Amino acid sequence: MGKRIAIVEDEAAIRENYAAAFRREGYSVDLFAARGPALDAFSARLPDLVVIDINLKDDVEGGFELCRDLRGRSKDLPIIFLTARDSEFDAVSGLRLGADDYLTKDISLPHLMARVAALFRRIEALQKPASEGKLVNRGELEIDTDRMTIRWKDQPVGLTLTEFWMVHALARYPGHVKNRQQLMDAAQAVLDDNTITSHVKRIRRKFVAIDPGFDAIETVYGMGYRWLVD
Repeated sequence: MGKRIAIVEDEAAIRENYAAAFRREGYSVDLFAARGPALDAFSARLPDLVVIDINLKDDVEGGFELCRDLRGRSKDLPIIFLTARDSEFDAVSGLRLGADDYLTKDISLPHLMARVAALFRRIEALQKPASEGKLVNRGELEIDTDRMTIRWKDQPVGLTLTEFWMVHALARYPGHVKNRQQLMDAAQAVLDDNTITSHVKRIRRKFVAIDPGFDAIETVYGMGYRWLVD
């Protein structure tokens, strides 16, 4: 049975456009224009993935509230914000609430489809034993490219997909500087400089929460970032 995706988006034309794209990929799609009807439906059955806009008609923070509610119901449900609101503050807010990704509506449909497929791959891979052949080790860092997960000092680091691919891009070639465009390309996301900076700060905080002495990501001012060689 195909995966079921719920789209919570108040603009009908945009909602139908995304729905058509997902159906072409073989997904079942449920559509909602507001938070209330979505929550009523989710009380009966959670979908396999949810795509949420932030501003839902007069409910200007409705998407954030919906995300908070869904994350309370399931820690594993993939949640993507897809919104016209591209400020760093909104992106950080969405990710703090537990969303797996925060994308803006200028993302292309092929990139959106790829991001959704990647989230499903990660969820499915997490249910399988780790494959030794897909592990990348850099000192205390372990990257599982199948599961799209990262461990530091044998502790899991809770990264979003965007953050995972940014760390992967940095750590794959330790000592090499990656500029912001290269990090965006690795993450398959369109992000402005401030949002890249915000992601890097969040990534550092997540590592520091595990290891207060973490300093493997170096800012190379005017150029980008690099993963320091042990």
